[in-house]
Amino acid sequence: MIFVTIGTQEPFDRLIEAMDQIALKFGLDIVAQVSTRSKLQVKNMKSLDFISPTDFEKLFNEAELIVAHAGMGTIISALVNQKDLIVLAREKKLMEHRSDHQIATAKHLEALGLLNVARNIEELEMKILNFINNRDKSNIPIIGNYASSSLIDSIRKDISI
Repeated sequence: MIFVTIGTQEPFDRLIEAMDQIALKFGLDIVAQVSTRSKLQVKNMKSLDFISPTDFEKLFNEAELIVAHAGMGTIISALVNQKDLIVLAREKKLMEHRSDHQIATAKHLEALGLLNVARNIEELEMKILNFINNRDKSNIPIIGNYASSSLIDSIRKDISI
């Protein structure tokens, strides 16, 4: 199952519409979090406009792949839980957000090797197909629940503790 999450603040119709078409085109089992403020009619995947924290965690953990906006909560959750994640950042020019901070976040984390970023719908589809065909979990970046000792030591040194 692929779980699509868009966060809780705004609709992300570009991503939801693309995933609905991908579900139809490839017959994929997709569950998507959609906004109550979206006017989009989802036809080819299961859509939920409200997900309790417990149900969200269950869907997140059961998913083979997470597809999401470039929100830090989702990114960190995927890294900590070693989940495959593909992100499509919201874009200011498309009036999906107030700034392009998601694009900046995605670029930075991708450069660090921590994130799989789709820059457009065509790339999103390609990356999903690549995941389906390969399902190689060895490339999932791993981070811990806490800062590393070296980071803590560096901060201590910088603030003279």
